[in-house]
Amino acid sequence: AHTVLPVLGVPMQAWSLDGLDSLLAMAQMPRGIPVATLAIGSAGATNAALLAIEILALSDPDLRHKLTEFRAAQARDILNTTLE
Repeated sequence: AHTVLPVLGVPMQAWSLDGLDSLLAMAQMPRGIPVATLAIGSAGATNAALLAIEILALSDPDLRHKLTEFRAAQARDILNTTLE
């Protein structure tokens, strides 16, 4: 509520509810307080980093190029894994 910057929420996996409590707290923000809520745990943290890079790449051509290269490498890795 104190910033106009994008907020990326990564629910932390806790001992009690396996992160579900964190996920619901982020996903149920009131109208006007948007939070981009990602997956629980390390997958969410990785995706939060990628989403932040995507946001920054909107105004940074060098970063956009690196992101495009990263995505192409991901696609190659997936194709190589499925062909093996």
